[in-house]
Formats: sequence, C-alpha cells, structure tokens
Amino acid sequence: MSEADIIFQYFPNLSEKQAEQYRALKMLYLSWNNQINVISRKDTDDFYIRHVLHSLAIAKVQEFNPGSKVIDIGTGGGFPGIPLALLFPETEFLLVDSIGKKIKVVNEVVQELNLSNVTAIHDRAEKIKGEFDFVVSRAVTAMPKFLNWTKGKFAKENKHRLKNGILYLKGGDLTEEMSPVKKSVQYFDIKDIFEDDFFETKKVVYVKD
Repeated sequence: MSEADIIFQYFPNLSEKQAEQYRALKMLYLSWNNQINVISRKDTDDFYIRHVLHSLAIAKVQEFNPGSKVIDIGTGGGFPGIPLALLFPETEFLLVDSIGKKIKVVNEVVQELNLSNVTAIHDRAEKIKGEFDFVVSRAVTAMPKFLNWTKGKFAKENKHRLKNGILYLKGGDLTEEMSPVKKSVQYFDIKDIFEDDFFETKKVVYVKD
C-alpha cells in the first residue's frame, strides 16, 4: 500500500493517468523542497493528507465543470491548485503567487506532470485580470483582506451548483476573522469529509460573490 492510496480511497474513479500523477507528486515536491522550501519540513511525512487530500476537500464541496475557470491566489508551492487540476483536467487553473521562487517550483511540477490545464504567474493577486468561476486558496491571509484581492474577478454567469465565489481552506475558530464579512458565507467541516485527526478543526469556507 502506497502513501498515495489515501487519495484513491476517497476518489476511487480516477483514471490510471491521474493515479500515476498523484503518485508522482510527493517525490517531485521532496526533490524541489531540498532546493527551495515550499512546504513545511514537518509535513513531508504526511504529505498526502496535509497537502493533497486537504486541497481536495474543495472538490468534495464543489466539483468543477469542464471549461470552467479557477484561480488559486497565494498558491505557494501549488496548493490547492495542482491537486485540483489533476482531478479536473478539463478545468482551466491559474495559479498566482507574489513569491517568484515558489512559482518556479509550481512551473517545474506542472511541466513534470505534463499538465496542460495549469498556468502559473508570479504577480500580486490585485494585478491579475480576468473572470473566474471560483477563487480557491489555502489560508493565505485573513478573509477581509483576501476579499479585496478578489474584487472584479468573478464571471457573471453561474455554471455550478454553488454560485460563483471563494472556496477557502482555513482552520480554527473563524468567528472573529469572519465577523466583518457581509457576504453570504457557508462552512463545511472537513472532518465530516475525510477521516483523520488533522482535519478536526479545518474547514472549507464558501463565500458567495
């Protein structure tokens, strides 16, 4: 049994190509992490739970349709964008980070995995033009500040069960952080989606545009 099998347990209908891509992820990241630190050293042993499965919690809240567009703001080393792009090969993903060395790693991983549905850009989120169905991110900053980064980035037409908006991975007590947010918000407990103690306080936060 490989470490990646935890992914196949929750996503049993992957193609063989997708399965191979997920299996390849850890070695790719370990190799690059020795040169450029993009994921925490203490998390490497639990890479598939803490990085890949955590990212894929978004997919359990909302699947992305073919032809839809998703932007990952503050992607770091490519999370949650790359695991989601592997799962939804017909969805376009734009991964953005203001730190150039992290985008270098993302581009190398994208090239190694031959991902044609991912573009990675070194830039500030506020400067990115375009309209997207969803904005995804993993705890890059407090939500009120994050909302400013996403202004004007949502497509007018809704093509999914959830209306266009933000799908944000965040942990802990969010009461104080979310109190200034006036938009419609829903919380999805990841512990109800995946069985592991790591997810006990973690959520997918959906903010409707």
